[in-house]
Amino acid sequence: MSRASQWRMISAIALFWISHHQTAVGQTFGIELHNNVMPASGGMGGASVSRPQDLQSAIGGNPATLRQFQGTQFSFGGAWADVDYSISQSSSLPILGVSPYSAKSSTPGGLLGNIGLTRDLEGAGLPATIGLGLITDGGGGVNFRAAPQSNGTAAQYVSIDIVGGVGVSVTEDLTLGASASLGTSYLDGPFTDFAGMTSAYGARGSIGANLQLTQYTSLGAYWETEKDLNFNDAFLLPVTGRARDVSFEHPSNVVFGLANNRLFDGRLLLATDVVFKEYSNADLLRAIYRDQWCFQFGTQYSLTPKTNLRLGYVYAQNPMKSARLESIGGIVLPDGVPAIRYVQGQFATITENRITGGLGVRELFPGMDVDLFAGYGFDADDQFANTSVSLKDNYWVGFGSTWRFGPR
Repeated sequence: MSRASQWRMISAIALFWISHHQTAVGQTFGIELHNNVMPASGGMGGASVSRPQDLQSAIGGNPATLRQFQGTQFSFGGAWADVDYSISQSSSLPILGVSPYSAKSSTPGGLLGNIGLTRDLEGAGLPATIGLGLITDGGGGVNFRAAPQSNGTAAQYVSIDIVGGVGVSVTEDLTLGASASLGTSYLDGPFTDFAGMTSAYGARGSIGANLQLTQYTSLGAYWETEKDLNFNDAFLLPVTGRARDVSFEHPSNVVFGLANNRLFDGRLLLATDVVFKEYSNADLLRAIYRDQWCFQFGTQYSLTPKTNLRLGYVYAQNPMKSARLESIGGIVLPDGVPAIRYVQGQFATITENRITGGLGVRELFPGMDVDLFAGYGFDADDQFANTSVSLKDNYWVGFGSTWRFGPR
């Protein structure tokens, strides 16, 4: 295939992803994904802060690691994520119009896409690599409208970011990086039938570093700012019918990662990431979640020079907080704390233990690598006063194709 034909095919794939993207329902930390559905990292429990094995993980994570990608590379990744989400409401919320009911969410699984492009600047005499990406940052959704007692209860959220970043080699062992993103988000709910689907735009930035401590061990870290969103006229006040804006923020994140490949003559890569999510300063979400710690463990074993086997395990602390009387994104719910508990039941990311696996094949075709991954979240239940939630059959599968136009 000629280079022109390859670029035409890449463009067609990108356009297909943009036109067919759906709301994400899958494996999140709160509302964010943290590289858990990237082509290679998806098989390693998302572990990718210091030594990412796919370029989307560098673009969407620690920008300092962009220096690990040579030449020009383009990658397209896609995933399908699904979960059986059930809720049981044992008391009424009279002003919101909710009566006791039990139902399973009718929201189908979601498609998630991630596209990335990297280019090193060595040819221009600069020790730097730039990266551009279209990244699924987070999302989730439930729909209980089939139960009349729910009064149209549904909550849908999706966030897609355009990301640009650069990594620079400061010394032979130290790289620094920075990235910026502009994203569009869509919110429906979570205020029963008093809310409608609205969109908003928000910006975000990251700074990161990666240090080669020894021949085999590297340490990475990055800090990601909050992303501020304002959903105009997203909520109609009961009785008066006046429209109100909803303030929504993604939390700031501090992430550390350690990687080592000393064992089995360098064929076994071990990686660990630690994620701290500061929900306590995030509008709307601070009423639902407490600050959260997440731990991602990943391994990659090179069975042959061209074949990699991957495994991962994730422990994500249950972030659901004890509710108190406070506004949700600037909205004071008329039914008080029980209403806040009911909203928590629509954003219950309570799965603590997850396992993943994956396969990577380098040079399946000349200049083209392929990655496959799958993950499973163990069943989880939680109780929020008179609202109980159950998550079962939580799984995700995905793939990635990477074209390399520089050094092999």
